[in-house]
Amino acid sequence: MLKLRFIRPCLFSPPFNHSSFSFSPKQPISFALRSRMGSDTTSSQSSSVLLFRQLFEKESSTYTYLLADFSHPDKPALLIDPVDKTVDRDLSLVRELGLKLIYAMNTHVHADHVTGTGLIKGKVPGVKSVISKASSSKADVFVEPGDKICFGNLFLEVRATPGHTMGCVTYVTGDGPDQPQPRMAFTGDALLVRGCGRTDFQGGSSQQLYKSVHSQIFTLPKETLLYPAHDYKGFTVTTVGEEMLYNPRLTKDEETFKGIMENLNLPYPKMIDVAVPANMVCGLQDLGSKDR
Repeated sequence: MLKLRFIRPCLFSPPFNHSSFSFSPKQPISFALRSRMGSDTTSSQSSSVLLFRQLFEKESSTYTYLLADFSHPDKPALLIDPVDKTVDRDLSLVRELGLKLIYAMNTHVHADHVTGTGLIKGKVPGVKSVISKASSSKADVFVEPGDKICFGNLFLEVRATPGHTMGCVTYVTGDGPDQPQPRMAFTGDALLVRGCGRTDFQGGSSQQLYKSVHSQIFTLPKETLLYPAHDYKGFTVTTVGEEMLYNPRLTKDEETFKGIMENLNLPYPKMIDVAVPANMVCGLQDLGSKDR
């Protein structure tokens, strides 16, 4: 299993300023996980509570994930893979739950929708956009394999999972007695429920994707919950154990997988010519200003 290494300290949590929102979202899929404490933990010790929401954007079939340390006094929160069209809905939910949004993150440079990170930064001062350094796109914070993204007493570990694009990463909840169990992994397009992202553009490589999934995702505990960036068949979550048994592509050997990916015959993504240029600059943020 990949060992956590501290390349640099946990990312700084910037101050939060509330903005006014009026949109009231429908009830999202939701639940809270209480961290599992070690057997030697006394009753006087408190555990962190992970507040989790899974949100859906129907046009691109994109999942956005809201996570927060609900037991922390500030209730610091982050959004993974926000979509521009649902930013108002997501920020309304953040406000209703009394959270302090500190990070708006992407798993990769998306080709099927425009990220909401730029809009979020404009509406909530102090929020930092996050993406992998390998993506070569704009953001406030660039992460690399082994980095930790802290929010309150909880954190996400960054794992490099290129193959769908060169800059794909998977964010995994922490491994430790004070972190939520079972672990959760936000896989972007690297691994979908019974599938995976295409590898025929944006520097994609079926060989690289195969190795990424097997070395960085399938090495997680089998009970780890996997949350993809998209689903087109109504699935919301899977596990490492399920995908190791039932994924029709990634259960095959590498050569068979390569053949499958080379013969998908998928249409050209209808949003790619708009989405990729926009997402390379964090969803049209700071256009005309100097690069970060």
